[in-house]
Amino acid sequence: MKDTKDLSITHPVGRKVYREGRHPGVRVPEREIPLQDPNPPVRLYDTTGPYGDAEFQANPRRGLPPLRRPWILERGDVEELEEPTSEYLRARLADPAVAAIRFPEIRRPLRAKPGHRVTQMHYARKGVVTPEM
Repeated sequence: MKDTKDLSITHPVGRKVYREGRHPGVRVPEREIPLQDPNPPVRLYDTTGPYGDAEFQANPRRGLPPLRRPWILERGDVEELEEPTSEYLRARLADPAVAAIRFPEIRRPLRAKPGHRVTQMHYARKGVVTPEM
């Protein structure tokens, strides 16, 4: 059996390529795997997202860019909260013992406006195709 380390990010098989998504600005990562001639290369969905891309400047303290947030806000069925409603998260934010590992820019949480549902299942049942879909 072949050693599976060849499939890791540090030792990629093939090359990372992108397919344009249906929504402007969305690039779907794929791994293009070369095959023996005369077979053309095969493309597989690359679950590493932007990681492993030489052009992506990863910053673990900031996280990934909030690609979906503008789409969610544009639908008009959510509201931003001033602070988290979770007792646990509020306690963690107030705990000086974890201040050194806290993200410097904490995104404000969202919740559905009264009388709205904001699940992908709800949108699908209504026939709404969201950019995330």
